Amino acid sequence: MTPEDMAALHARCFTTPAPWSARDFAGLATDPLCFLLTEPQGFLLGRAVAGEAELLTLAVLPEARRQGIGARLVAGFLNAARKRQAEMAFLEVSAENTPAIALYQQQGFAQSGCRRGYYAASGGRRIDGLIMSRTVGPAPECSK
Repeated sequence: MTPEDMAALHARCFTTPAPWSARDFAGLATDPLCFLLTEPQGFLLGRAVAGEAELLTLAVLPEARRQGIGARLVAGFLNAARKRQAEMAFLEVSAENTPAIALYQQQGFAQSGCRRGYYAASGGRRIDGLIMSRTVGPAPECSK
């Protein structure tokens, strides 16, 4: 999936937060800490570093939702995080995105914080960003 493909799909899925551009995706694609998981009708971009994994964004075509694509992508994210020795995973989601919140809760995430008024919506309205997290695996031992 090209950065242009990701940007087009992201634009079909998001208004708040604002969709990312092809340039945004191209920049993340060059980051060795980032990883991309794809399905024919969706994708997930994650990053893992220093024992933590962050789900940066998840996008599934609106007409393909509720078919297990998002759940497979999140499960793949958790597996990729384990392989990268992450012990914790986290993400941020709009407090108004109830379908995504339900998906993340089904995958074992729970709210661990809130960024009040984090997202700008139309008409000057502000929307909270929920921080959700979960354990991924055992903590790796540090070298002495």
